[in-house]
Amino acid sequence: MALENALLVAGVMHARQRPKPNRFTYGVYYLCFALEDMKRLANALLSLNRFNLFGFHERDHGRRDGAALEPWMRGLLAEWNLTQADGQIVLLTLPRVLGHVFNPVSFWFCLDRQGHLRAVLSEVCNTFGERHCYLCFHDDRRAITGDDWLRAEKVFHVSPFMDVTGHYLFRFVYREDKIGVWIDYYDAEGLMLSTAVTGKRSALTAASLLRCFFRYPLVTLKVIGLIHYQAARLLIKGLRYRSKPIPPVTEISR
Repeated sequence: MALENALLVAGVMHARQRPKPNRFTYGVYYLCFALEDMKRLANALLSLNRFNLFGFHERDHGRRDGAALEPWMRGLLAEWNLTQADGQIVLLTLPRVLGHVFNPVSFWFCLDRQGHLRAVLSEVCNTFGERHCYLCFHDDRRAITGDDWLRAEKVFHVSPFMDVTGHYLFRFVYREDKIGVWIDYYDAEGLMLSTAVTGKRSALTAASLLRCFFRYPLVTLKVIGLIHYQAARLLIKGLRYRSKPIPPVTEISR
């Protein structure tokens, strides 16, 4: 089922398995909206493509040139022969807060006209200003259910404490009452890292955004601060730092 514009208050979990276990959770909030309804996002505290307490800027996604996002995503689906994904495209992403944003990962849920999930694009950004997208779908293009795990080869550098080898397994739950994403990373020795983002949607209003602003102050700065804090913890635990490799040539992989 397609979702109307919403606010998703979510919990984020990371659990590293080895060689030094490290687990943490934190709360965040996301904008969740259909691309065709983007112009209806704006309210007294949230603006589209201009400064406000909260904002969404099209140049933060897609080609990063400020162009309309839906034609870019429709073109991508056509390139990958995902003709079944002919319904709404719903973006789950962190908002700008006081003009600042850092999105470790945004999710593009691509539906068919009956509201079934057909593909998901995970748009990943690292702290070096680089980006890569993992596109998940079944080889036979059938609908994605909440029990399915979809594989993608790891090609993009995110953590300086992990090599760019192995693969991910993605699982997605997309319902009117809940959105969940689970990403497990496997290297040659097995499961290395488990991550999850789960939350329930609520009305996207100026009042709900203001409540989140005080509940999770400066959330985008919090996210990047936590990334560096956890990196410092791993260094203290004695994990080896890997230099950043050359990023992949292709923008999208699976």
